[in-house]
Amino acid sequence: MLVSPEFRKQLEGYGLTTAEILYRMPDHPALLQSYIWQDYDIFPEFPVLKKFLDFWGRTLDGPLFKVTIGHDRLIRPAELKAVGAEFRLH
Repeated sequence: MLVSPEFRKQLEGYGLTTAEILYRMPDHPALLQSYIWQDYDIFPEFPVLKKFLDFWGRTLDGPLFKVTIGHDRLIRPAELKAVGAEFRLH
């Protein structure tokens, strides 16, 4: 049975991170637009989010106004226990 990459990331300490990114519209700088970004990242450094925001700043025209971050580790050390055996019942 294969383990999903997302589950592997959670075991490595990554947690689900959601960021609301407010940015100014290039053609109408007085207007703000909202973008929701979500991925697995590490608290408090947020290397994945920082990489995305660097990409945004280099490539996209809409300048960033504000970034609000929410983060939660979905799997905590106390919730994961190693299983020594597996039993199947038919």
